[in-house]
Amino acid sequence: MEEQEYTRRSQRPKKRRLRKGRALFSLLLLCIIVLVGYSVMQYRSGLELANDTKVAQEDFSGDTVKGDIENYLLLGIDSRGEEKSRTDTMMVLSWDKKTNNVKLVSLMRDIYADIPGYQSYKLNTAYYLGGVQLLKETISNMFGLPIHHYAIIDFKNFESLVDILAPNGVEIDVEKDMSEKIGVALKQGVHNLNGKELLGYARFRHDAEGDFGRVARQQKVIEALKNEVLAPQNILNLPKFVGAAQGYVTTDYSSSGEIQQVLKMVSKGKVKIEKATIPIEGSYQFKTFSHAGDSIVIDVEKNKAFLSEFLGMKLE
Repeated sequence: MEEQEYTRRSQRPKKRRLRKGRALFSLLLLCIIVLVGYSVMQYRSGLELANDTKVAQEDFSGDTVKGDIENYLLLGIDSRGEEKSRTDTMMVLSWDKKTNNVKLVSLMRDIYADIPGYQSYKLNTAYYLGGVQLLKETISNMFGLPIHHYAIIDFKNFESLVDILAPNGVEIDVEKDMSEKIGVALKQGVHNLNGKELLGYARFRHDAEGDFGRVARQQKVIEALKNEVLAPQNILNLPKFVGAAQGYVTTDYSSSGEIQQVLKMVSKGKVKIEKATIPIEGSYQFKTFSHAGDSIVIDVEKNKAFLSEFLGMKLE
């Protein structure tokens, strides 16, 4: 009798522990359900917000990926509701999937380039004449650089995406007062800029540095936005941001493929971006053409050699 009583008593603490374990598991499960539900709702909210606002999908034939490096042509345009527009921002993001190294190359829009099927003109005119495919062919023919994918965003949509991701603004050290032809007035110093202000900062070029200064600021903005995406305080904003990006950003990827590529990059660890600008220093001169205006004539071979070394890939 005493043995039975002892056995029953000895089993009670185990039952209490079991109940506590079940309670904790149930609470954890509930938190996961709530978080998933919130994420889905925010994602759909982002999709609805961006409904029918992105740049139209274009025919695009990317180069075949050979090896571990993939190159993405990133374009920013100011459509203003017009059917045709020039590219205000042209960048090539190069991702080495083996090392997770990310390199960003800005292409000056005034580079004098041979445009297939047309006379030579400024590089940003290629998009106006034949869309992303013609611009891709112009860049590939000029530098032997393979382009595997593309992404386009209209500047108005860029403003909205920034405000969704970082509703309290993106911290930027504004190096001087800026206001001319950017739609906002920025003061020198460190400020949290909203979407419209951040775009204005990235587009400012009315100083002695001109387009070269603007390209440097665009790269600075990309770095700041990368940090905002990875910042812990913005985790709850990410589902809505991703949903809106599906509507605001035009790419040759499917929605799921686009998300998977970004997740692959982020999951491999801290993303550090190395940056460069074409043309490189000492490889260009300014020249005025009657049909193209003030342009940048570059030493193609010198810039091609730099690109090959910087990206770590052989260019044809």
